[in-house]
Amino acid sequence: MENDYLESAKKQFEYYKMLGDKTFAQLGEEQLFWQFNEESNSIAMIVKHLWGNMLSRWTDFLTSDGEKEWRNRDEEFENDIATKAELLEKWNTGWQCLFDAINPLTAADLNKEIYIRNQGHTVTEAINRQLAHYPYHVGQIVFLGKMLCNENWQSLSIPKGNSKTFNAEKFAQPKHKQHFTDEFLKDE
Repeated sequence: MENDYLESAKKQFEYYKMLGDKTFAQLGEEQLFWQFNEESNSIAMIVKHLWGNMLSRWTDFLTSDGEKEWRNRDEEFENDIATKAELLEKWNTGWQCLFDAINPLTAADLNKEIYIRNQGHTVTEAINRQLAHYPYHVGQIVFLGKMLCNENWQSLSIPKGNSKTFNAEKFAQPKHKQHFTDEFLKDE
């Protein structure tokens, strides 16, 4: 069960990274910096925040507080990324830091205590915290991407009007155990 948890968590992180990747692929450079108003975040700002959070949380994951002294969270919400290439570099660097920290973990690590802002978390709790945080922001990225692409948006899940067909294909198969991300990540 515990090994299943780590594999499931890794697949879920991979899935949400993929959703972001597929959204970025549909957007032009200028769309990544669009803001609805001064109080809203652009996709670039959300990516910068995720990057800062990932570097802080996952660097020296088991040995230092997840809120690093060098992190400047407020600067993460300044729209100062200049290009799509820079945005993608930060996106990929953040995710690489996460995977470098989580891939070596074993079931024996799950009950170890780590700290985020001096609050103790088991490794499982810390992973769950980020599995709630990152999809929240990836959902914002996808929502903005869908708005910006409008009728040109290519669905990342079941396209509108295709639920019955999708479900019919699923229920035509025998019951089996499969992680929900497997069908999406197989092409990656």
